[in-house]
Amino acid sequence: MIARHFPSLSADTRKAIYLICLAVGVVGISYGSLATAYGFPLWVPLFSSLFVLAGASEFMFIAIIAGGGNPLAAAVAGLLVNARHFPFGIAVRDLVGSRLSSLLGCHIMNDESVVFGLSQSSAQQRKAAFWLCGLGVAFVWPMGALLGSVMGKFLPNTQAIGLDAVFPAIILTLVLPALKSRITLTRASCGAALSLLTVPFTPVGLPVLFSLAGLLARRK
Repeated sequence: MIARHFPSLSADTRKAIYLICLAVGVVGISYGSLATAYGFPLWVPLFSSLFVLAGASEFMFIAIIAGGGNPLAAAVAGLLVNARHFPFGIAVRDLVGSRLSSLLGCHIMNDESVVFGLSQSSAQQRKAAFWLCGLGVAFVWPMGALLGSVMGKFLPNTQAIGLDAVFPAIILTLVLPALKSRITLTRASCGAALSLLTVPFTPVGLPVLFSLAGLLARRK
């Protein structure tokens, strides 16, 4: 079982995973609260958080529906945002497991589990970090959404207290060490620039896909 490999992770890595899971839970509270504020019944954020397990797509879906958009268009937009999972799947194909376990491994594949999985030094640690973070997110996200749905009746505007800023801030902290590499910094900067340039002209969530073109940048 994967759990037996968890002790191979350093204390700092496990602490970082626990903190990112805590942040995901906080954002889940924001998601559940917003869903309730938009008038969705409890089962909608709970079902999506359990079976979709993709925060950006879920936020986009409820926002489009609440704005009067077509459910099919909302679903397609969510799929486009999650198109990044195709390269993710290639990158972590050795970490998701095999046979039946691969179904769960693919389900818990997300930005956080991929980042932690690929950042470890050994194959054992990469698999352990991927699964520990992925399972943690799969647990705290629905719990956060459930709690947020209840809180939404009393605190409909979570942005007023800055819950929406917690998660991006922690992700930025995690990626900063990787920017010490000049080629990584070049590609990240190009991707960020492309993303910002497309914000005024594309639907919410799509600019991040254009940022992937930054990977084509080469250092001279």
